[in-house]
Amino acid sequence: MSVSPAEQTPAADAAATLREATFVRLRVHGSGAAVAAAGVVGRALRTLDVPFRIRATDDPDTVANDDVVAVIGLSDADADLELDPTDAVSVVRELGVDPDPVVALAGFHAAGETPDDDTELAGAAADAGVEAGPGVAVPTGDLADGLAHSTLVHAPFSADRERAQATLAELSLPAELDADARRRVASLVAIDATGGEATARAATAVERALGPETTPNGPFETVGGFADVLDATVRESPGTAVALALGHDVRDAALDAWRDHAQATHAALREATTGRYERLYALSCDLSSPGRLATVARLARDFRSPEPTVLAVGVGAAALVSTGPAGLDEDLAAAASDLPDASATGSPSEATMTFDSAAEPSDVVAAVREVRR
Repeated sequence: MSVSPAEQTPAADAAATLREATFVRLRVHGSGAAVAAAGVVGRALRTLDVPFRIRATDDPDTVANDDVVAVIGLSDADADLELDPTDAVSVVRELGVDPDPVVALAGFHAAGETPDDDTELAGAAADAGVEAGPGVAVPTGDLADGLAHSTLVHAPFSADRERAQATLAELSLPAELDADARRRVASLVAIDATGGEATARAATAVERALGPETTPNGPFETVGGFADVLDATVRESPGTAVALALGHDVRDAALDAWRDHAQATHAALREATTGRYERLYALSCDLSSPGRLATVARLARDFRSPEPTVLAVGVGAAALVSTGPAGLDEDLAAAASDLPDASATGSPSEATMTFDSAAEPSDVVAAVREVRR
């Protein structure tokens, strides 16, 4: 569950608690923004020789009396600290540690935010070789691979590497891409992602994949690509995502998880049965992973849904997303009370639910519609 501003621990207070801790248990929401924030905080704790453990899960941990329990992107009345993912940079600065600029920027990108007023972070990023330019935000140097498996966009080439390769071939790109070639690729992506079945919202959503910041000294080609890999990987293999955010050499494993996530979610979105209701767009597919369903719902919201809120229902799981904070965590929690063996978690703008796999999708849709009346 996301933390409201009134509940979040101020950066200075959080730093004071972390600095004096004998052991820190960080529990983070399963999103790219939260796991990147955990990486920023974890690296700072490592610098200060403060022992810690990070788990990307909504489930509480068993703790000792003297442990400091911190949650990122979640709400937990029993936690010592509750942090919003975008506060991680401020917290580590209060600890007297410079945040890793590439991981920090990836976290902001995953959160859909741009820290334009943070000149210190911008300077550190520039020193690290980060540079904005034309093109698309993909994690790999292989553009066909990057486009086919990006979950920043949904387009005809998504989850189809051969089609992505054929689409790029039509541009007759040079072996070494110059600025003009990168602009042409960006234009192609923008056109493909906003044409056909795409809704008007796609024109804004596709911007996340354009005008990338390159990261020559980072684990991936661009900041946006790094964010995409973190967001996909934490939903497929949480341990790998945590290791990646902390700077361990798990690039290949993370890219494998990213590709698997993209293949599953884009295919599910294409094959889903859909229904439109007042301010709600519902999809039914055969996925059973709440994390994958959350990505399906987000892609539908950004590129296919005529309504602001999207419910993706799978086998024993569902995800609800919206264009802005709309009390979705409370809605799914209320809907869960009407379904067998159901429980929900999440934030006001993205929530997931698990329930008895024998439940009919129509029953889940009806329960959500009832609480949203």
